[in-house]
Amino acid sequence: MRATKALIHLDNFRNNILAARSISGGHPKICVPVKANAYGHGAVDISRCALESGAEYLGVATVSEGEELRTAGITAPILLFAQAMPEEIPDIVSLDLIPFVFDLDFIRALAKEAAKANKRLTVHLKVDTGMGRLGCPPNKAALIAAEIAACKALVLGGVATHFAVSDSLAEDDVAYTKEQLRRFQNALTLIREAGIKTGIIHAANSGGLVFHPESHFDMVRPGIFLYGYSPANGTSFASNSALAAKPVMELCSVVSVIKTVKKGDSISYGRTWIAEEDTVIATLPVGYADGFPRRLSNAYSVQIRGKSYPLAGRICMDQCMVNLGSKTEVQLWDKVIIFGPDFVTAEDLARKANSNPHEITCDINKRVPRVYES
Repeated sequence: MRATKALIHLDNFRNNILAARSISGGHPKICVPVKANAYGHGAVDISRCALESGAEYLGVATVSEGEELRTAGITAPILLFAQAMPEEIPDIVSLDLIPFVFDLDFIRALAKEAAKANKRLTVHLKVDTGMGRLGCPPNKAALIAAEIAACKALVLGGVATHFAVSDSLAEDDVAYTKEQLRRFQNALTLIREAGIKTGIIHAANSGGLVFHPESHFDMVRPGIFLYGYSPANGTSFASNSALAAKPVMELCSVVSVIKTVKKGDSISYGRTWIAEEDTVIATLPVGYADGFPRRLSNAYSVQIRGKSYPLAGRICMDQCMVNLGSKTEVQLWDKVIIFGPDFVTAEDLARKANSNPHEITCDINKRVPRVYES
């Protein structure tokens, strides 16, 4: 196994599911988004842990992601969040995925394929209340729901929407989320007035879960919260640490080389770092191809033996260097923490890299082994 690895703390993941249950009052179902390889944490293992911890649904963005879970023997309901290609419709039906739908032509094509396979395919109607990405207009929701209800090969299993700024506490953004909720409620009313059962109603992402309890409905879909991060840079956790999410991923490596350099010597590409004194440099087998952002070169510190040591020079594709100082206790093969629950977190790293924790964990390359710790 490679020296550089991503330790996945499943105990923290379980804690986060329990915290989501507590925040939502324990009643709504939980859909765990495992798209993008479970935000970089490993889709199959995270899915199994989520289901063992009481989650009822999983969520993916692509048909191939759903196929990976089915191939692994996972039989739980899987929501397909993004729009699939027409040629993927047979796979949606054969894999029993639950697609978000809003386009009549696509709905009819799904019904035709499901009837051909002698199946009743469950779908969820997606309503665009202000995200501007996927979904039907709220005033068209009843019409499309009626089309689904009229298809013998389809079942309307739920109605959903997605928030654009529910993670923001700014006054205008809070008002916008409330307006999205009002539009969604209007769409639900139209569907019910048409005599159609809505099925499971769901809207809350991480921001909705934490900041908008009126959005919890029948199911919540928190993403980044379940992987250990606040939807609003930690502000939601300050008042109630018992409900705080705990980071799940720890990116670590080892010291693979130790050498002494002279004052004036340069380190790495571009000679962007020059030794100001005789000092000890450690080489680590982790680089930007592993997901350690190159833009953090000369602007980040790692942890070795409980102490922080700054990067020296540009992060390379497969390696990077740190300055251990003129005297050091660090030894060859010592563990190095890049980020993790008990050091600089992915959120802290993201702040330095002008990014977000979603991107940081998703970018950890698949060549980095995931090691699951209970």
